[in-house]
Amino acid sequence: MVKSQVYLFSNKAGEKMNDEKPNIDVVKELIRSRTRWHRQHVKRCKEADRYYRNENDILKYGVRGQEFGPLRNADNRIPRNFHGLLVNQKAAYMFTAPPLFDIGKEEANKKIADILGDSYPKLCKDLCVNASNHECSWIHYWIDDAGNFCYGIVSSEQIIPVYSSDLNRTLVAVLRTYKDTDFSTGKEITIWEYWDKERCYSYYRQSNTISTAGLSEYNVFPGIPEDGAAEKGNVFLHGWEEVPFIPFYNNNISTNDLVNIKPLVDAYDKVFTGFLNDLEDIQEVIFILTNYGGEDKKEFIDDLKKYKMIKLDDDGDDGGKTGVETLTISIPIEAREKFLEMTRKAIFEQGQGVDPDPQKFGNSSGEALKYLYSLLELKAGLMETEFKLGFGKLVRAICKHIGTQCDQIIQTWTRSAIRSDSELAEICEKSVGVISNKTILKNHPFVENADEEEKQLEREKKKTAEEADEYQNAFQKQAEEDQGGEIDGEEE
Repeated sequence: MVKSQVYLFSNKAGEKMNDEKPNIDVVKELIRSRTRWHRQHVKRCKEADRYYRNENDILKYGVRGQEFGPLRNADNRIPRNFHGLLVNQKAAYMFTAPPLFDIGKEEANKKIADILGDSYPKLCKDLCVNASNHECSWIHYWIDDAGNFCYGIVSSEQIIPVYSSDLNRTLVAVLRTYKDTDFSTGKEITIWEYWDKERCYSYYRQSNTISTAGLSEYNVFPGIPEDGAAEKGNVFLHGWEEVPFIPFYNNNISTNDLVNIKPLVDAYDKVFTGFLNDLEDIQEVIFILTNYGGEDKKEFIDDLKKYKMIKLDDDGDDGGKTGVETLTISIPIEAREKFLEMTRKAIFEQGQGVDPDPQKFGNSSGEALKYLYSLLELKAGLMETEFKLGFGKLVRAICKHIGTQCDQIIQTWTRSAIRSDSELAEICEKSVGVISNKTILKNHPFVENADEEEKQLEREKKKTAEEADEYQNAFQKQAEEDQGGEIDGEEE
């Protein structure tokens, strides 16, 4: 009998711990060795989430270096949601029409589509947004009490993955942590779940900080027996023979979409907000009074508003000079406009998106529109490569559940972009006889599902043939009747 072993590296180089079944000490060691990395990951996730919600740093710090004084009173803080725009743009571009799967068996394809359910398009969009902000999104799948296959998204802030050290980099285990409430005490607790390819082990501690002190077994699975033995509430035999978690990485280097544009977005917010502050401050005119006779400055303002004039006394100083002067702020408008224009362009280049400025579209042809989407297509292609692996694992898990052999999986991905439908329709028309009708249907701008469209064409073709046969039969019958009448006339 070959025993499966899980290798977890401790903080000491070269030292590793082997155990047929991970006990609480193994989980503690894993928490200690991976906590620092996970904290940094969570910090990056929260920052990207803030920028996605348009809660940029400008809201916390304002325009840094701004000196408040007689000429500096305004303190506006205006964020621009470039990050949210670019993420939503990618999600809509890739998943408005979610990927379709074909394993070569029509009946199995229908079952897979039924299991994915109505929430599948939304899940795809959420996967894209989460991966764009959190570097990686995760799907967890399980079987519910009714025996149905279920799946859902788990925040990457809860996941600490453990990979093998070989070239395949197989997912060996997942350590999941999240907050819950102990209803016996009403206090918040931190739960740690250790998932390997056979079981899930659950532990908890009272404090909500990441630590191994006070870690105890948590009976989160009451009443579930393990291997037919006595009930053991903190151990669950899931039976998948693999870790039931699937990673969906944002790109090939596992970074989020904020890292490339954050300095540019912050610079844009500072200049834009500083410009607005100057516009407000410039409306506040500073009066310079020379030899003003009144001691109360409020009297000066009241006289100016009421009489449209003020009284100035000559006290004999400064050569008898009296008067009122004003001081305002001079704003370098052209330099700021140029900087904002350059920064906006750089944001969409670095963020690999499409600038929605209407002036950039105009009456562009199909090829010109493709060029506008070239950077977005590059970014989408990197995500598609990573997501195909994840969706492939999900479909194979569903096939295992329904008892269907799954070999090759054909994934059909559709982009949603501004395009010239007339040019695409013309290309499809000219391609008849050159390529298969199935390929033409898949690429026609008016066709969403090539299989259904093919069946509909077959039904219409069959109906047309039946109508033609009925017409031909009726015409032939009428001809026979006419011919019979002529013969009867001749005989008479």
